Amino acid sequence: MGKGTAFGKTILIGDQFVLNEVPAIVASIPFETTAVVERIDGTGWILEDNRIEVPGYKAQKKEQQVASINRILEVMQIDVQKNPIKITYGGSLLAGSGVGASAASCVSLARALNEEFNRGLAIEEINHVGWEGEFAYHGIPSGVDNTASTYGGLLLYRIRSGQKTFERIKIKAPLEVVLGNSGVTADTSKLDAHVEEQKAKDPALFARRLKTITAQALEMRQALEAYDLQKVGQIMTANHQILIDMDLSHARLVYLCNLALEMGALGAKVTGGGRGGYMNALTPGKDLQEAIAAAMEKEGYKVIRATIGGS
Repeated sequence: MGKGTAFGKTILIGDQFVLNEVPAIVASIPFETTAVVERIDGTGWILEDNRIEVPGYKAQKKEQQVASINRILEVMQIDVQKNPIKITYGGSLLAGSGVGASAASCVSLARALNEEFNRGLAIEEINHVGWEGEFAYHGIPSGVDNTASTYGGLLLYRIRSGQKTFERIKIKAPLEVVLGNSGVTADTSKLDAHVEEQKAKDPALFARRLKTITAQALEMRQALEAYDLQKVGQIMTANHQILIDMDLSHARLVYLCNLALEMGALGAKVTGGGRGGYMNALTPGKDLQEAIAAAMEKEGYKVIRATIGGS
């Protein structure tokens, strides 16, 4: 029996434009997906998916999940006709768009297969397998989700000249955030096409927006390292307005962000690919975090209370 775990994540900025070489700031969250791989009789593989979910998420992602598992098995050169397996998913991470649920499933499976079949993969190779598995969900994955899922922590992630790089961001104390789910499951494989449509519609405007977001991301890193949380929040909220203008948010996400801001959150924006999934509110302090989370739950929204920036 092989076991593997992987973190969920939230992205503070840069989510949708990493493939355009815009830096992203991503944080793992202390919720995990677990994968267990067991040998069975017969041929092929079977799956038992016990993850808690946003209603309908697993059914909507089923076809992509099957393609992802098959790709991971192929990349790791595991012949399940000769070595049939059962895969069981579980863990504390709520399966839904925007928190790296697909990446966590890919990375945890890579780790479980690595252990069961004695592949001896280094962490960099596990990360690569996780990236390969993400193709089924994202079209061309940027690598930001699986990197956060594999390594954990608070990271500045960037692609330059085709090379994926990340640097750890150190802050003096962890931060509380509230992740509110819109209840809308987005098809992240279609978001790249939407971004390309935006680019084709007005290339000059698109270029100006990406230049602004790049500057925001680098400024946010400095603010995090200086622990200037007011500045971090201001950048998040300003960035969200750009995403709204680009039709990368959603009415429910806008509502949840405004609710959080009205209750004292320092900043709020969509997190993940957008057009559904989660929003992220910066809510330093347990009392503020709990008040905002409870208000969202009172209205029927699913919420994740998380701390980011820890070891």
